[in-house]
Amino acid sequence: MKKFLLSTVLATGLVAFAGAASAQEGCGDVTIASMTWQSAEVLANIDKIILDAGFGCNAEIVQGDTVPTLTSMIEKGQPDIAPEGWVDLQPELVNRGLAEKKIISTGPALSDGAVQGWFIPKFIADANPEIKTIADALKHPELFPAPEDPSKGAVHNGPQGWGGTLVTTQYFKGYEAEKAGFELVDTGSAAGLDGSMAKAYERQQGWLGYYWAPTSILGKYEMVKLESGAAYDEAEWKRCNTVADCPDPKPNDWPKDTVETLVTTQFAERAAPVVDYLKNRNWPNSTVNTLLAWMTDNQATGEDGAKHFLREQPDVWTKWVTPEVAEKVKAAL
Repeated sequence: MKKFLLSTVLATGLVAFAGAASAQEGCGDVTIASMTWQSAEVLANIDKIILDAGFGCNAEIVQGDTVPTLTSMIEKGQPDIAPEGWVDLQPELVNRGLAEKKIISTGPALSDGAVQGWFIPKFIADANPEIKTIADALKHPELFPAPEDPSKGAVHNGPQGWGGTLVTTQYFKGYEAEKAGFELVDTGSAAGLDGSMAKAYERQQGWLGYYWAPTSILGKYEMVKLESGAAYDEAEWKRCNTVADCPDPKPNDWPKDTVETLVTTQFAERAAPVVDYLKNRNWPNSTVNTLLAWMTDNQATGEDGAKHFLREQPDVWTKWVTPEVAEKVKAAL
């Protein structure tokens, strides 16, 4: 579900850059943001390998997260590329960057979009079929005990800096979870969030919290996304559900997310062939889930996962590049 008027920007912005550097042999120094979750990490590493080997770039991966990375790209022009930008989480920020022509979108990173929301274990949903919505779950704090105070229920949140963490904090207010006997648990990191879910699931205990797909952990632990119980209100989403200091959020549907690759305008102007690659480079959730599961099973890094994917699935990635670039990447591997 598109939430932004990207088509106008793409039509005007990308065309202007299309031929600017078509004959360029290399693209110079490039910074690529690697976010703190698996799919973004492996995609950043895939881009690094392809840009280095196929386009003669000198690519460097820098650590980032949704809010600080997009803010830095708009205000400072760095990093050059955010391979997996969950743009619906920061609509005002991204729209400003697009309108001011500080950044452009090269199109979807996930071809079939991404899902975010509040999840519970399937065994809890099966045992309590009346729980279908967030409001339903909040009627049962006893099913989702807080780790430090089991007399209360818990909603597990993500790390600071994630857009989903911000929205979950606003949801916690909007659905009046505290009045229902719940506390919002700061899990501290992506590993902490995963660990809280895994620990509860292995013990067959209730768990309620923020998560997203595609991910490997949802392939391992069968979870059910709760319905919001509200129709999607785009104006309300932009006004308050995604604004940290908004005091009066209301229940709202969490839209299916558009996950875009974003690049700075400065980079696009000097590296049109790379922009063309990024416009072609997208993959479905099924491919991502399979790769992430392999990475988890093998305790693989983002670089390991990227190399495994490039070696094992040339039928996917060679469609993103020219035959000449594909041969260079294969030779480097």
